[in-house]
Order: sequence, then C-alpha cells, then structure tokens
Amino acid sequence: MIEQATIDAIVARVEASRIDGQVDDQIVSDLRADFPDLHFTWCMDDDIGSEQPLLEKERFNLYLVNGQAHCLTLTTDPVVANGVVIAEVIE
Repeated sequence: MIEQATIDAIVARVEASRIDGQVDDQIVSDLRADFPDLHFTWCMDDDIGSEQPLLEKERFNLYLVNGQAHCLTLTTDPVVANGVVIAEVIE
C-alpha cells in the first residue's frame, strides 16, 4: 500500500528536482533512498503503452505497480501498489 501523502511527496520531489524539465538518475536514486520500501522505475511514457497513469503532469506521468501476484502489473489503486513508475513525457 502506498499512502496518498507518500504519492504527494514523490510528485513534489520530482517536480522540485527536475533540471530543464528532465527526470534523471539522481532523482530516482534519491527517491529510492528516501522511500526504501518502494520500488522505483524510470522510463519514457511512450514505453508504457495504453495503461492509465495515476497522475498526469506536464513532464511526467506517475504509474503505480502492483507486485502482489507473480507478474508485475500497473494499477491505479494505491492499496495494492508497492512500486512507482515515473514515466517521462517528451514532446
């Protein structure tokens, strides 16, 4: 489960840390250190496919990962989520 306050903190950190509107390895590394119980992935949004993001921002979309079954799936339900995907949006 990922609390709403945690999601809000992650979004705020990504928005505050972006350099020239870009997500980078340092942001993801910092998030992993600050939230060690969560798994973080960074990719391009067009790599995701047709899944619905939990949150859409100008330069990135936020997806949640459900790892309860044997296969990882994307979800919009924070109750079953245990990971976060930060998907960078580039025009």
